[in-house]
Amino acid sequence: MTTDAGTLGKPGPVEVVKARESLGERLAGIVSGGLVRVFLIVVGLFWLVPTIGLLLSSLRSPEDMSASGWWKVFSQPSQLTFHSYKTLLENSDITSSLWNTVLITVPATILVVVIGSLAGYAFAWMEFPGRDWWFLGVVSLLVVPVQVALIPIAQLFGKIGLFGTIFGVILFHVGYGLPFAVFLLRNFFAEIPRELLEAARLDGAGELRLFARVVMPLGGPAIASLGIFQFLWVWNDMLVALVFTKSSTQPITVALQTQVRQFGNNIDVLAPGAFISMVIPLAVFFAFQRQFVSGVMAGAVK
Repeated sequence: MTTDAGTLGKPGPVEVVKARESLGERLAGIVSGGLVRVFLIVVGLFWLVPTIGLLLSSLRSPEDMSASGWWKVFSQPSQLTFHSYKTLLENSDITSSLWNTVLITVPATILVVVIGSLAGYAFAWMEFPGRDWWFLGVVSLLVVPVQVALIPIAQLFGKIGLFGTIFGVILFHVGYGLPFAVFLLRNFFAEIPRELLEAARLDGAGELRLFARVVMPLGGPAIASLGIFQFLWVWNDMLVALVFTKSSTQPITVALQTQVRQFGNNIDVLAPGAFISMVIPLAVFFAFQRQFVSGVMAGAVK
């Protein structure tokens, strides 16, 4: 048996594969190690610094905030007080605007989710004339900027008596939220196995029962993701509210901006108001975080 002298001392294919595997395993061990976790925790803490700073500022008196930064509470915990929140609750403009925000956000989110789900199912599994062209028209609305339609729709709402009303703001948000909702849910519902729907139809299920008993449970993650997106967008909106609301129907974002314009740096009202305005959508996001992640990852696992 002869051996090629030129190959002596060189690793064979098996050894090369083992070396590559060991290198990959080592890299995987480093990535999943404690050092990376500590780094991610530090990044998360830095991301929370503005929220923590706003919370601590809302728990300090205006005099303390004028004298020093919010981090002084760690050395002087006696500065913490709920006086600013008491002042906020006594401000009728802020409290009424917070209620207006709820009245705008909740219906706008529910209507977009319900109508978008029905339309997404229809575009995905129902046959009707011009279905693809209608869907193309809906998707094309995604590229229309909100700013383009503000003045024409404001003029239209003024003629029909909806300008300055909460219902008008809800209608605007629903109209601009539906194209994205239909696009998202149609693509998700289209991934449902056809055999599953055909089996339900053979069992005597109609379209509405099929939608409620089969499609909706399977589309839960995508629907939850859509609901979170819509809720955050409407709750934090200021541009549409500035144009379509008046003093009695303005949401919290416009009310806080009005407080700045009227009273300057009245931080004892602005800090707790801004924190409440921010913490509610954060609570909604974390409450549905699992469904949101499932909806985002659903397309990757199919």
